[in-house]
Amino acid sequence: MPLQVIIVGAGLAGLCAAAALRQAGHQVQIFEKSQFLGEVGAAVVLSPNSSSVLAQMGFSFDRARVRQLKTWESVDGITLDAIGSVDQSGCEEKFGMPLMGVHRVDLHNELMRLACDDSQQASSTGAVSVRCGVKVVGVMPDKGYVQLEDGTRHYADLVVAADGLHSVARAAVVGVDGVTSAYTGFSAFRFLIPSDMVKGNPEFDEVLSWKSDGLSVLLDTRDKINERHMAWYECQGSVSGEVQNLVGIHPSANTVKSEDIEGAAFEPRWTNRTTDLFAYTVRIAPDIRSWPLMKNDPLRKWSKGKVLLIGDAAHAMLPFGGQGANQALEDGGALGYLFRGVDNAAEIPTRLALFETVRRKRASRIQILSTVRIGKEIEVEKLLQEYGEPGVSLPTSFEERTHHDFRSVSSSTTPFHFRSCLR
Repeated sequence: MPLQVIIVGAGLAGLCAAAALRQAGHQVQIFEKSQFLGEVGAAVVLSPNSSSVLAQMGFSFDRARVRQLKTWESVDGITLDAIGSVDQSGCEEKFGMPLMGVHRVDLHNELMRLACDDSQQASSTGAVSVRCGVKVVGVMPDKGYVQLEDGTRHYADLVVAADGLHSVARAAVVGVDGVTSAYTGFSAFRFLIPSDMVKGNPEFDEVLSWKSDGLSVLLDTRDKINERHMAWYECQGSVSGEVQNLVGIHPSANTVKSEDIEGAAFEPRWTNRTTDLFAYTVRIAPDIRSWPLMKNDPLRKWSKGKVLLIGDAAHAMLPFGGQGANQALEDGGALGYLFRGVDNAAEIPTRLALFETVRRKRASRIQILSTVRIGKEIEVEKLLQEYGEPGVSLPTSFEERTHHDFRSVSSSTTPFHFRSCLR
């Protein structure tokens, strides 16, 4: 018989897990606390390790309006001279899929189709239902139930907590003392601007003339103490991106309000062209979001009883390296793969243990790498050693980091050593 699964949260991790578990033949119910089923935010970098998973699930990259990113470069924000660059034009040949930029809303909508579309569900024995405006306030790992705000309890063979950084289930799995989170002293902001609002502007076109066709990271090279940089790439459109996506990292004593962003991020360390351009884009951006950056240490375990943590609930990451969403999608694909053919709840403990075996150390390494920007991997080499695995080289450079992050998924929606673990 198919397993009865409850997923807490309908974000990227929750929907990917729901789609994968449905395709594995299971009955899934999603509890989402918001009143509507949707995603907000800017774009994300979709790397081969997760897009390979999505491709095997039937994800439509055309419908998601992805934009191929052919390079990943670091640029001096003062002089606009190149510091380092990794050519990603051969990414598909090397890793199986290209590097892409995708709007979170488009990614979320396509995952929704995979999880909930009736035509998709007709191809398997599984099914997914979603309840919005339902807040889970607690979980009981040993009993296998979630408790809602209205006091009702809902039982399942498996509870998957995909409820993000502020997960209500995390403490129930690892204990209150097992959760460590600290403010980094930095904040981030992001905004999207339709390309037709800025193209044709002389300042924008001048800076755009040196930009590569991919992801560009502009660095403040004068400040040797504080991290200050801007990541910039296009999304929504395979030929010409319809939207410019910009994300900035800067030092901040506390949470930065949107109206303070320009002064906090664009101090006179940048070249005038860069300052003028981004000051202009900030002024005309339709919506600006900002948030403090929190550092979370790897958890010692992700599951307890019938409850499993995935996504940010299990491995919340900083934005350096762009792997947060990708690791959440890997989680979902891995979960679906490992629960194929499971028709007896008695098998769940073995499968959850296996899930941790193939996912926890890898995601923990990437979580540690997320604390340093590209090019500074050597700074966390010792921390990575605790999460080493046989046959996996620990990255000490940007190129090695790319190979480490991008390579670990096979063409069968499984991290590279899943099949050997299942033998």
